[in-house]
Amino acid sequence: MRKAFIIIGSLLLVFLVAVGGYGFYLYKSVQSTIDTQMHTTLDREKTDKRDIEVNMDEKEPLSFLLLGVDAEESTTGRTDTMMVITVNPNDQSMKMVSLPRDTRMEIVGRGFEDKVNHAYAFGGADMAIATVENYFDIPIDYFLTVNMEGFKEMVDSVGGVTVYNDFDFRQSGYDFHEGENFLDGDQALAYARMRKEDSRGDLGRNDRQRQIVNGMIKEGAQFSSITRAESILDAIGGNMVTNLTFDEMVKLQSNYRDARHNQETYEIEGSGETIDGIWYLMVPDEERQRISGELQAHLGIDGESVVVNDEDEDEEAEED
Repeated sequence: MRKAFIIIGSLLLVFLVAVGGYGFYLYKSVQSTIDTQMHTTLDREKTDKRDIEVNMDEKEPLSFLLLGVDAEESTTGRTDTMMVITVNPNDQSMKMVSLPRDTRMEIVGRGFEDKVNHAYAFGGADMAIATVENYFDIPIDYFLTVNMEGFKEMVDSVGGVTVYNDFDFRQSGYDFHEGENFLDGDQALAYARMRKEDSRGDLGRNDRQRQIVNGMIKEGAQFSSITRAESILDAIGGNMVTNLTFDEMVKLQSNYRDARHNQETYEIEGSGETIDGIWYLMVPDEERQRISGELQAHLGIDGESVVVNDEDEDEEAEED
């Protein structure tokens, strides 16, 4: 499953808007669905990249790791989609970085380098988060995992999305013409999946995924989407896992929602290399540091200030 993360951006920034339109009954239904069906905990109490846990009440900048798994009816398996999103409510902005699934990096907890999409399969959200934190040297405060079926249902629940396609192509039985296209859930999945006919490969696919993210945010923010709140709730209930609680989602909607108006995306550039018969995307360290610096600045941190017990870890490494 390659596109499911698209649901998550809309959930974070839009879904709770619908709650007010239904009053207390829907409020309690949403609370129950999130806290009993979707919510899970991580092995850690907080990220080691922060001295104290992020404070939503104080509107501190925070970050998410969005994971789309290659399964139709579960939230386990390899992640075909990984996206880091940082949100800064002070300047009302979001930054998004898609991690190509074949990117080679150290898998924290395994002791070797591999494709980043293997981290979730090896060790679930904890290992995926630790790996991405290590790679970009930033804290990841929250994660959300969604499967393919949830993606399609979520697109349909907001009434579909409009995207602008750069060139004509055919995918999974659907024809996508150059220019504006209106897509339902199945069409959106096919649109975001295509990469073989795109000379930019994964980078082009990531662009289409982000178009759908933006399209869902736009559609979900419309007043008409309030009437779709129950179908949205049904779509996400069995298809999403997150460490966000309902109360945290309420704070997110209240204190961070305006960030959707100012979005910036970054591309990770690298080159392909075959190692032991396996193809990887190799990202130069300067490129990794460039992206890392942008995310750190947006979170209002620097690489040294957020690492806890860095000196102790270095000493332990020397002793080993």
